[in-house]
Amino acid sequence: MTTNTEASALWESLQEREKEQAVLLSFSNDLAAARDKEDLSRIIHQRLTELFVYDDFIICTVDEEQGLHKTFFHFFREKPKDYDFYMQVISESYPVEDGFYNVVLQSAEVVRFDLAKLLKDKKELPQYIQYQYNNGIREVIAIALHNQKGKVGTFFLLLKNPDTFTTQALRLLQGLSYQLAITIANIIANEKIEKQLQEISHYKQQLEEENLYLQEERNVAYNFSEIVGSGTEMQKIFQLVSQVAAADSTVLLLGETGTGKELIARAIHMASPRKNKLMIKVNCAALPASLIESELFGHERGSFTGASDQRIGKFELANNSTLFLDEIGELPLELQVKLLRVLQEKEIERVGGRKSIKVNVRIIAATNRNLQKEVDAGKFRADLFYRLNVFPITLPPLRNRKEDIPVLTAHFIARYSRNAGKKMMTLSPKVMEELVAYSWPGNVRELEHLVERSVLLTNGTTIKQMYLPSRTPKEPVNTPEEFQILPLDEMERTYILKVLKVCNGRISGPHGAAVKLGLPPTTLISKMQRLGIKKEHFVDRN
Repeated sequence: MTTNTEASALWESLQEREKEQAVLLSFSNDLAAARDKEDLSRIIHQRLTELFVYDDFIICTVDEEQGLHKTFFHFFREKPKDYDFYMQVISESYPVEDGFYNVVLQSAEVVRFDLAKLLKDKKELPQYIQYQYNNGIREVIAIALHNQKGKVGTFFLLLKNPDTFTTQALRLLQGLSYQLAITIANIIANEKIEKQLQEISHYKQQLEEENLYLQEERNVAYNFSEIVGSGTEMQKIFQLVSQVAAADSTVLLLGETGTGKELIARAIHMASPRKNKLMIKVNCAALPASLIESELFGHERGSFTGASDQRIGKFELANNSTLFLDEIGELPLELQVKLLRVLQEKEIERVGGRKSIKVNVRIIAATNRNLQKEVDAGKFRADLFYRLNVFPITLPPLRNRKEDIPVLTAHFIARYSRNAGKKMMTLSPKVMEELVAYSWPGNVRELEHLVERSVLLTNGTTIKQMYLPSRTPKEPVNTPEEFQILPLDEMERTYILKVLKVCNGRISGPHGAAVKLGLPPTTLISKMQRLGIKKEHFVDRN
């Protein structure tokens, strides 16, 4: 027969279990509502504080395939003084079989560790255990977290005052482990889904940018369908293109304006392994200096006034493809530094962004400037020049490939006759002689535009007049007796003084002489000191 004392004890035990079940149910409901790490940390801290006395807690996740575990979340009551060092400690992945973690993971019950005894008994323990002991932690209460799919990770309570946990507290932890495992697995799954959605959004935006860019390119009037010309000079260019196209080497296209640098860039791209992706073009001279960085590298939302949305830059757009940097000689010096870093590191940062983005981009640059002279004048960085000048190709001006003028002319006549809805036209021999004799300062582009205009103005089927620009009369040539030879320093000194007077003595600033001369202010000041130019020489004191 059961005594009154035994009955009372049984009743208290039942009541205690009912309370535990109620606590577990309430706690589990709260955990089920957690959507991210911050929610989880807040819920655990609030509820555990009502039940237990503890200092910190840590949640770790496990990768069984790799045999590694790492910290998923760490809650601190008091932030450690060497917080930065500790974050390095817990940011690493550790082997599961480290003599500590595997003990917890393989146990079906709550495991208690006396750290002082543990460190005394074992000579080698993981770095994170030694750190916790040095930080005042004396007991660790741990439990493995499992769900229906397997092992998710582990939960650790860290205590500076040991032996404060009761049997009831341990039972509660045991009961919470399954719901905690489910919640953590759901948060990890949500994070993966969110990451995948961001990647999908990124690829969608990139595709939209590519489509928009392709539409813009189709609207560009200057767009050869093939390279026209078979003369000796062009054969040399074709040979160089065939040699470099298959490689990923940077190419620098040099030559006068209108010689077809973009056309050669497209030929290199289309003959390369990257031909299945769109070649991206940036005209460095067509954009204000304030927008070039955003155009090249993109920007994050809110990074500057007017940045209402995130934008992908041309480098990201050209990932695994070719980026054609036209008029590279016009790139401001401050952007040259950033471009050099991208070429060296092969990674970019969006304007206003904090993370680096790896890019695999083949660079083709073009300029009609003499970059070596620009370097000597301090207008172009020497290190960037050497980085770009891996495989230079100098395109010949049209006056040096006169044998190609007839075939180019016929090509343009056929194109613009079709565009204008006219019958195929021919060119009179006299006009062809004039074309061959002309010097073509605007090169192939000038010839193309001249043919287009002539086709539109011709009523018949024969072009009898090509509206060549009027030749300017030759300037009189000074005789040796009239020509005065001056030292270069004296000529440079005279010119700088004239510019300084025009600028009212101002050296720097948007209206200063340095900007007019295309020099950094420090370079101009150095030249003035070398040439003996002083303030009284160019400032009117009257």
